[in-house]
Amino acid sequence: MTQAGTSETRSDSAVEFRDVLIVGAGLSGIDAAYRLQERNPGLSYAILERRQAIGGTWDLFRYPGVRSDSDIYTLSYPFRPWDGEKSIADGDDIRQYLVDAAAEYGIDEKIRYGVHVLSADFDTTVDRWTVETEIDGKPVTYQARFFHLCTGYYDYDGGYTPDFAGIDRFGGQVVHPQKWPEDLDYAGKKVVVIGSGATAITLIPSMSRDAEHVTMLQRSPTYITVLPSVDKVAHTLQKRLPAPLASKIIRGKNAGISLAFYLYCRRFPDSARARLRGLAKRILPDGFDVDTHFNPTYNPWDQRLCVVPDADLFRAIKSGKAGIVTDTIDSFDETGIRLSSGDHLDADVVVTATGLQLQVFGGISLAVDGEKVTPGERFLYRGRMLEGVPNFAWTFGYTNASWTLRADLTSKAVADLLHYMDSHGYTHAYPDRRGKELPDVPMVDLSSGYVARSAGALPKASADKPWTVRANVVLDAIDAKRDKITESMTFGRAPTSVPQRDAVHS
Repeated sequence: MTQAGTSETRSDSAVEFRDVLIVGAGLSGIDAAYRLQERNPGLSYAILERRQAIGGTWDLFRYPGVRSDSDIYTLSYPFRPWDGEKSIADGDDIRQYLVDAAAEYGIDEKIRYGVHVLSADFDTTVDRWTVETEIDGKPVTYQARFFHLCTGYYDYDGGYTPDFAGIDRFGGQVVHPQKWPEDLDYAGKKVVVIGSGATAITLIPSMSRDAEHVTMLQRSPTYITVLPSVDKVAHTLQKRLPAPLASKIIRGKNAGISLAFYLYCRRFPDSARARLRGLAKRILPDGFDVDTHFNPTYNPWDQRLCVVPDADLFRAIKSGKAGIVTDTIDSFDETGIRLSSGDHLDADVVVTATGLQLQVFGGISLAVDGEKVTPGERFLYRGRMLEGVPNFAWTFGYTNASWTLRADLTSKAVADLLHYMDSHGYTHAYPDRRGKELPDVPMVDLSSGYVARSAGALPKASADKPWTVRANVVLDAIDAKRDKITESMTFGRAPTSVPQRDAVHS
């Protein structure tokens, strides 16, 4: 990074140059920016955000009841502890938390809104990324030494909806949670929510308060556990200990409990299945068919396990305002959905909570010296860098715990790498397995539909370190303290000296 320097004098070209470009102003992007400026205050950076607001996922999703599906104490940043009442936070509160965090640390001043990043090409003769974007439909070029994608893992343009026969005949309204209409009126109406994942189980108790009745139509069940919406232990610690110490203990406690339960489910699936089934049976009405609706054929954590705060889904069912049907769809008709069993679900509104479309790198096309990089053909280094691609990182959080736990490990590792490069005068660095053959394993160890549909698009992982992508925050945190920056990495300097460029602010 030394070659870039830190000066920002005007150049003849209307190209904005930064030492680091971060894509995405959501949970990961704000974290990456904080860690970057904390470790490397002399480096310039900008965040390119396609939307017109901070928040990422939490700005995009506006459906009723949208909330975190993991506790907010571990979803929030360790450098800015959560001080709200709820342990499972609402989407609006999370979005505001991100806005406030960005403002507090001056990160909001570095964000360029409305920038749709299309492609990026790394030139090894000068060790520089050229990033092509569109702003209001017009092409705009950025350049940077380092390119960090905090784009999440799904397509923001639209979710996944199967081709339902006869859906055009339906006389009511069909909506997808990813594109929720602000003016949708479902009060006093019959609602069918198709799906059984985190979105569906969030929507149903929330919509049931105003709807005549809400039915969750699922093809197959999902494992569900219950957490309290308020963490009493956390509140006690916050009252009795200094905020930084309380936050550290709470984060460690919650991350440890989450990991322990995950490992228990993996090691003792039959026992875990019995416990989850028993939990549902205790809360649901007597005689409820738990084995049909809440006892999946797969083992716990083969797919993501869902959390309901204060058992709100179970209580909505118990109240009679919500119900579950486990069946497949034959076709839509004018008044609702005809099921394969022959039954019919009347509906005024149908919500297709049928999942996300997995998208790698936010759909951005990468190249090195004009040669296209195909993520699915390359191994991922320590869960954050792509083999053979210089000066590049991608943030991918945990699927079995709060996203931020691994996102923050990635942000700190990238910041440390940039500091190491700068202090040694290196202008490029990339992971290099040096021809070693590696056994490959799936990067994401889940059989969920959104993963299965696009598994080949994800980078490869291996059982051999440092090419592993683990679902274990404790081991990852230990490795983060003892791993060598130079392990399986190639460092060097550009063969061509490039004069410093001015930053042209958009």
